[in-house]
Amino acid sequence: MTIESQPPHRRFLKPAYRLGLAAFLACAALAPAHAQDAKSILVVAGPRTPESLDQEYPPTEATHEAKRNIYERLLAYEAKTVDGVQVENFDRLVGGLAEKWEVSQDKTSITFFLRKGVKSAAGNEMKADDVMWSFERGWNKNANFHWYMTQILGVKKFEDSFTKVDDMTVKVTLPKTSPLIERIWVNNDLGILDATEARKHVVAEDPWASRWLSNHSSSFAPYQVTKFQSGQEVVYEANPNYYRGAPRLKKIIFREMPTSANRLAALQGGAVDVAEWLSPRELATLEKNPQLKVWQVFGNYIHRVEMNNTSAPFDNVKVRQALNYLVPRDEILKAVYYGKARPTKSPISEIYPSFTDQYFHYTQDVAKAKALLKEAGLEAGFKTQLGYRTGDQIEEEIAVILKTAFARANVDVELVKLPASTLVERYSKGTIPMYFFRDMAIVPDAAYVANLWLNSASLINYPKFKDAEVDRLINEGLSSNDMAKRDAGMKRVQEIVMEKSPWVFLMNPGYQLATRASVAGYSWYTPNSNSWYDFYKK
Repeated sequence: MTIESQPPHRRFLKPAYRLGLAAFLACAALAPAHAQDAKSILVVAGPRTPESLDQEYPPTEATHEAKRNIYERLLAYEAKTVDGVQVENFDRLVGGLAEKWEVSQDKTSITFFLRKGVKSAAGNEMKADDVMWSFERGWNKNANFHWYMTQILGVKKFEDSFTKVDDMTVKVTLPKTSPLIERIWVNNDLGILDATEARKHVVAEDPWASRWLSNHSSSFAPYQVTKFQSGQEVVYEANPNYYRGAPRLKKIIFREMPTSANRLAALQGGAVDVAEWLSPRELATLEKNPQLKVWQVFGNYIHRVEMNNTSAPFDNVKVRQALNYLVPRDEILKAVYYGKARPTKSPISEIYPSFTDQYFHYTQDVAKAKALLKEAGLEAGFKTQLGYRTGDQIEEEIAVILKTAFARANVDVELVKLPASTLVERYSKGTIPMYFFRDMAIVPDAAYVANLWLNSASLINYPKFKDAEVDRLINEGLSSNDMAKRDAGMKRVQEIVMEKSPWVFLMNPGYQLATRASVAGYSWYTPNSNSWYDFYKK
């Protein structure tokens, strides 16, 4: 599998480029956005700009946010409001670029009837050719689109599965039934390109305009990128032709500020309207400030410590269970997250269908942990390593707590701080025994989630967890339309996994966003990325 075909839920963090607060404020002064129209321009400070604007680039947290705003998809979830926040209703699909769609009774084909009159920012009207070119490009790029089609939907040959019926109709045919044949098209990585515009930048050595699309946008979305300076700034401007109505915010100015303390100071000082990815401690300092607001959703993140299940001593289930009994979750929740997290009690995201926490039984119990280690022949304990990312304050704080907690059962942990890229390389190759792993699965389906992380055939099952029954239940879940059977199978998967403990289960950190009090319209989507179309200023 090439780097381009890495599973698209992954988000590898690139090294941050340091930008001091003084330099940022100087830039802000040179570009007086607020002077133009305070209510129509939003200034955002985030840890990094997108690595690329091409939706086939391996996803990161930064690229997911760009995709949310500059690509539009065929289908969507209906919106609902929970605790004052707009979120997706996973029980109800609605049309996006497809006004309507039809699914065969056996769920082996889906036909999209495209919405008429949809125009890109360039003024080009969407047709079936745009959809087919987007599909063909994705297939030939052998990256995100190709992964979803082959690994999730089971597509074998492009020409057998993708058909233009007429100028406004496209049909997708699968070699076998799939319960995900509809909801997969909501996915953040499956946007439709304005092929008319993109094709203008095709050259012989770049037949899919990849170079141009890496720093330009071409779609039917609410925003287009008019300025892209990697490591510095991205400017999004509203698509006046957007089919759902022109955005209320006409311009989004996203500025890279790698240091969260600088983002916090910029928000407090009024230099920005939004500060992304502040630490729990920083968020706690803002909550009593009437000029600011902290938005929060307990979404789909799962933060854990993964163990190499094929290497001693972690090839022994009793050792893995023992470490779970040693975790002081209440202490981590209070000291690190300031109450802005919840314990993870399943390998399936807590907001997704089929989730259950009934099999979680790992309360802190040092005596139980010692007994398990004794049964494993390790009464005297053992030495091991725990890797975490340089610059990740939360992981470092948790690592220190875990080192102390594990020592109570004579487990001597060496903390290993590594650059993100080095840590990824080491756990990908199985050369570090334990490491932190924060992830999310963006398709709200238990079989999809389990397939990513727990199927022994998955390329991102880095702990190398393997259980024949789990594999069988996952594969059945990906190809069965018996919803009751799928639900029962996924609950059984959770039971087995909680018993065999391939991970040290930690926290669902949620997703938080700090804004000026004048900013409204916060919404949450499964990629944990902000949709600026929903936002507005009061």
